[in-house]
Amino acid sequence: MKKKDYSAAFIISLLMHGSLVVMLLWGSDFVMTKPKPSGNIVQAVVVDPALVNQQAQRIRQQREAAKAAEQDRLKRLEQQADALEKMRREEEQRLRQLKADKLKAEKAAREAEQERKRVAAERSKAAEEKRKADEAARVAREQAAKAEAERKVKQEAARKAEKERQRQVAEQRKAEEATRQAEAAAVKAEAERKAQVAAKKKAEEAARKAEAARKEAERKAAEAREAQRQQEAALNDMFAGLEAESEQRGGARGQFVADERDRYGAIYRQMIQQNLLVEQSFIGKECVIRMRLSSNGLVLEASEDGGDGALCRAARAAVVKVSQFPMPEDPAVVEQLRNIRLTVSPQ
Repeated sequence: MKKKDYSAAFIISLLMHGSLVVMLLWGSDFVMTKPKPSGNIVQAVVVDPALVNQQAQRIRQQREAAKAAEQDRLKRLEQQADALEKMRREEEQRLRQLKADKLKAEKAAREAEQERKRVAAERSKAAEEKRKADEAARVAREQAAKAEAERKVKQEAARKAEKERQRQVAEQRKAEEATRQAEAAAVKAEAERKAQVAAKKKAEEAARKAEAARKEAERKAAEAREAQRQQEAALNDMFAGLEAESEQRGGARGQFVADERDRYGAIYRQMIQQNLLVEQSFIGKECVIRMRLSSNGLVLEASEDGGDGALCRAARAAVVKVSQFPMPEDPAVVEQLRNIRLTVSPQ
């Protein structure tokens, strides 16, 4: 019921009680003779309008305070959703950068392949020149048999040919070294490509988890709005009893604290898994970590509370790396988060 409907109902109630008071005063002041009682006597209860007004005022104040608190919680949920959306955009930018780095590495690999082909072509050319030199030496040896004079000339030619051969052998070794270096560069480029692919997969997984957390925050915001609507409907029956209404508000407060504790627990779990050095053997395993935090989120203690030993050691290292977790403003929620158990399960 809206506030103006409460005001109208309150005014009508005051008018009815006022009319009753006037009628009672009229009957007591203007009847000259006291009538004799006959039959059953009906006793009327006079309702104090000031007391009714005070109770209605207190109920309105309590309702407005609860509504303001719920609106503040919804605002914080929306802020969390905005923060998660920002994280998602940053992860997309990081993926684009990884893609650009991959293209750069592939270009370097292509250039290394071209260099290798060039060196191979030079080696082939050197081999051909060596073959020609060997042929020239053979011709020189044949000519040496014809005459001693020609032999000396051919011997000199052979010496020069040998010198050329040695030069070509040195160039061939140089070409082979260049080929080896090109192959090493290609291996290095391939290793960098594999590392970038692994980093891309990890970034995509982080983006997926951030998107899931954002959707979870939106879902809880929708649930909070539905809870507020239901609370508004329940407040329409507030005049049925102040004690029942107080109990209902206490239950809503407890549910709010539990929801906030679970939401921050999901944020903590995501922060731990983002800093977790995941190994292939961790997939499908779980570890329960118990954390003791200060009121501002500093990690005071992190201990294993069950699960795979190797995964738990990695999870504790991730907690130490985070070192400080975000804390809400509500003291009741902070108290729930200061000693919390979380299950870490790499996907």
